[in-house]
Amino acid sequence: MDETSFQIRLIHGLADVAPQDWNAVANPPGYPDDPFLSWEFLEALESTGCAVPEYGWAAHHLLLEAPGRGLIGAMPLYLKGHSQGEFVFDHSWADAYERAGGHYYPKLLSAVPFTPVTGRRRLVKPGPDEARIASALLAAAVRVGDNNNLSSLHVNFVTEDEAAAMQDAGLMIRTDQQFHWHNHNYQSFDDFLAELSSAKRKNLRKERRKAQEGLTFRHITGDDITEAHWDAFYEFYVDTGARKWGSPYLNRETFSVLGERMADKILLVFAEEDGIPIAGAMNVIGGERLFGRYWGTVDPRPMLHFETCYYQAIDFAIEHGLKVVEAGAQGGHKLARGYVPETTYSAHWIAHEGLAAAIDDYLDRERAAVDRESAFLRDRTPFKKEG
Repeated sequence: MDETSFQIRLIHGLADVAPQDWNAVANPPGYPDDPFLSWEFLEALESTGCAVPEYGWAAHHLLLEAPGRGLIGAMPLYLKGHSQGEFVFDHSWADAYERAGGHYYPKLLSAVPFTPVTGRRRLVKPGPDEARIASALLAAAVRVGDNNNLSSLHVNFVTEDEAAAMQDAGLMIRTDQQFHWHNHNYQSFDDFLAELSSAKRKNLRKERRKAQEGLTFRHITGDDITEAHWDAFYEFYVDTGARKWGSPYLNRETFSVLGERMADKILLVFAEEDGIPIAGAMNVIGGERLFGRYWGTVDPRPMLHFETCYYQAIDFAIEHGLKVVEAGAQGGHKLARGYVPETTYSAHWIAHEGLAAAIDDYLDRERAAVDRESAFLRDRTPFKKEG
């Protein structure tokens, strides 16, 4: 397949593409289901006024189409007026370029807005043309940046394989780490605890007893989720968002739309006292993974965060045979709860040669530091040491 056999075009909102066409390349057979790449999730962020130009997220999604085949590749792409809601921090790059007289913004970003979850960014069905279509999408994204005199293209939270391919294509690779819990075919939470050292096992049991005092924990998913549940959860979410980010990224309507479109992919965990929710966590259910997304409480209590977000997620993953729980960005405190460090990847194209050279040198040193820290932490997991 050569470039004369397909057409690449930009759209300025997912409403301009049929859901079934987008989903056919976003979640094709052969790949684990990724709800964050679905039309239902991404379009909800746009149609409810969250990932929109007014807030610095202008959709410029790439579509690759072939005669007689329709949509054969896509890439979620945004023109960004800032670096908020990305979780791959390039503010120092922007500051250096601006102080040197350049204009860092707007920039191009391929990512899932507000969502630090690793996944595919070049969306292509498996097949003999997969690598060439993926290559064409990345080349087109770089051309969009170059032809419009933009400072940069950033592709965040890519898979390790995509990172290697993008490095071969000339992009710079940045690494970081998150903490994930892995299900080693456990049949119960006690099976997981049995793999921990005695001291850590006792500590986790103590944390769970403390958190659960006087409370009932409920798992709610699918058609059981009501607007009343979303009302309660949104109160928790707004409180946490206001304290962490200054203003929450999502609005109340977003949760209703997500509930309407993909309730079977959503798990709400509520901590209730006398039938009244006092804390809650929203998780998203993927094909093999449970993704912890948001949490909050109106009644802070010792260990409540750990129980609602981490231990209840582990319970659900074990019960439903999910392989991994991803509990979001950062958080070294997760290590003691059985969540181990995992490397994350992003890829970057910088138009200005001088800035690119400086960033490339920085990234060499940063990757080495990430590797050292990850090795240090892996030696300090709560699991029993062999030998």
